[in-house]
Amino acid sequence: MSSQITIDTNSQTPVYKQLINNIQALVNSDILQKGDVLPSLNELSHHLGISKETVKKSYVHLRNKGIIESAHGKGFYIVDKIKEKISILLIFDKISSHKQVLLNSFTTNLNDNTEITIRLHNQDISLFEKFVEENIDRFDFFVITPHFPLDDISQKRVIKILKKIPNRKLILLDRKIEALRGNYGVIYQDFEIDVYKGLSLGIDTMKKFDKLKVFSMPGSLYARLIEKGISRFCSENKLPYEILHDIDINTIQKNEVYLVINSQLDSELIELIRTAKTKDLKIGSDIGIISYNESPINEIILDGLTVISTDFTEMGRLAAKMITTKSFEKVRCNFLMIRRSSF
Repeated sequence: MSSQITIDTNSQTPVYKQLINNIQALVNSDILQKGDVLPSLNELSHHLGISKETVKKSYVHLRNKGIIESAHGKGFYIVDKIKEKISILLIFDKISSHKQVLLNSFTTNLNDNTEITIRLHNQDISLFEKFVEENIDRFDFFVITPHFPLDDISQKRVIKILKKIPNRKLILLDRKIEALRGNYGVIYQDFEIDVYKGLSLGIDTMKKFDKLKVFSMPGSLYARLIEKGISRFCSENKLPYEILHDIDINTIQKNEVYLVINSQLDSELIELIRTAKTKDLKIGSDIGIISYNESPINEIILDGLTVISTDFTEMGRLAAKMITTKSFEKVRCNFLMIRRSSF
């Protein structure tokens, strides 16, 4: 029995913790089973060349966890295996309304034996690196939204950090990094192609208007890609369009459609609605409004705000499925136009 319990003298992990982990692993793998007697304190301390107090400290900890018990004349023996919770480190860039939808779907579709820790990197690569390096051995899975500046230097650094995480532990959400090789999981949107397909779902209504105006606000990492997809859509459908970076009362005209990127009840969308009302333009008939990215409140705004959006509910569900089945793949998420009264 003693020979099955080992320690690594070169490890930085304290010896008593090594003993706890080693015995627990033997129990969970059924090498040690209910009723099996563990080596005595003297026997195991002699076998491993460690102090009797170190062995006792480990045994007491295991007893407190309900894995072993002790009895006079019998010593320490196995009473049950403990079902360890699956630990997940969720590293988001930020929490927004659509990220909350994703998170709710993800947690709802996980088993009860999971424990989630959330960190926000806020597109700060140094902070992201700190989260990964401090936790690399503490979590079973890392679920990450890899939204960082797209310049080559930043991306190479991000890839270097992600490579520290074993493929079997890594799931990326919302963006696929083509240069990162491996059998990790990804559920992603393709910003350029998806906006093209999303707008195409509304082409019948779009052609009733004279022009598409796109408010592309500062702060979007993917504005260039989204604008490229919009340009292709408008070119192929011979639809006049204009990319704008601020809202002015003179830019809002009758019989135009407005696509607002990066706005969930932000000032841009509010200003657009306020200006339309000032000019007595009826939203949904005189002008159309489409927002980018779905959130629950869009069902209420303007009696229903039309959106084009990745299906964040599906994204969360698929990520949870990869963890519960331990089957990783690279999946492009559905992209939808949800038609409501504003368009």
